[in-house]
Amino acid sequence: MNKKKSISTIMLVLTAIIWGSSFVAQSKGMDYIGPFTFNAVRNIIGGLVLIPFIYFFEKIYMNKVDKENEELKSNKKLIIGGVFCGLALFLGSTFQQFGIMCTTAGKSGFITALYIVIVPILGIFIKKKIPFKVFISVVIAMCGFYLLCINEGFSINKGDLLTLVCAVFFSVHILVIDYFSPQVDGVKLSCIQFFVCGIISLICMFIFENPTISNILSAWLPILYAGVLSCGVAYTMQIIAQKNTEPVIASLILSLESVFAVIAGWIFLHQSLSPKEMCGCILVFIAIIITQIPERKKIIKNI
Repeated sequence: MNKKKSISTIMLVLTAIIWGSSFVAQSKGMDYIGPFTFNAVRNIIGGLVLIPFIYFFEKIYMNKVDKENEELKSNKKLIIGGVFCGLALFLGSTFQQFGIMCTTAGKSGFITALYIVIVPILGIFIKKKIPFKVFISVVIAMCGFYLLCINEGFSINKGDLLTLVCAVFFSVHILVIDYFSPQVDGVKLSCIQFFVCGIISLICMFIFENPTISNILSAWLPILYAGVLSCGVAYTMQIIAQKNTEPVIASLILSLESVFAVIAGWIFLHQSLSPKEMCGCILVFIAIIITQIPERKKIIKNI
């Protein structure tokens, strides 16, 4: 694995950690405000946080690491990419919020994790070559998520179906990022997607919910954590890291958020891990390791 891919892998793991721990903040925030309000405020904050850093990333990161892609940048592509990413992000996060209100957290985690299967399936339709080891990893990861998340009989209800739709849109979000991120400034793309998602959520907030300033202020800490870290930092790392990572492998690494969500719940909400859940975590980590093993042809080529 070369240096760029190693750094990208670390960034994706950090992204998964932040996303996983943000489930705690998200859970606390929903005690005060509705899903549209939470998504609106957190995404707008995420976009605002990135504005001061756009100049920094453009000068320090882009010029030194991705200078070869400078000529590919285009304001038109940036805006189009930001709109599509923001739309996919809005649909995925919205269906997830409403889905979890109608199903158990365990089922929601398992069904949301299906995007690690949906990504390679969608990738086939856009002629993406999928290594066989990735399919093996997907099977192992799904077994791990089953052990980690499912604690009762599996059945399909309204919440399960909404969460399944959420997984589809998160898969689309990963593939859209994979298409646009090598062609445009990743930080600007991330900033635009947050404002697009935030504005759409804001419109829905005023139509379907009755938010108050006092309720929003009561949830200031969860909102700031989700807005600054989960949105501003994590999604930007995802976009930058995916420039040097295959979307299927990226989806597998990012799916670790469910593992870290369990760990965060254990630490902050005092939820214990059963032996079955521990086995699920181990299987998921094994799946990630398999995806990082270099192919034999590449090893011979590098010798």
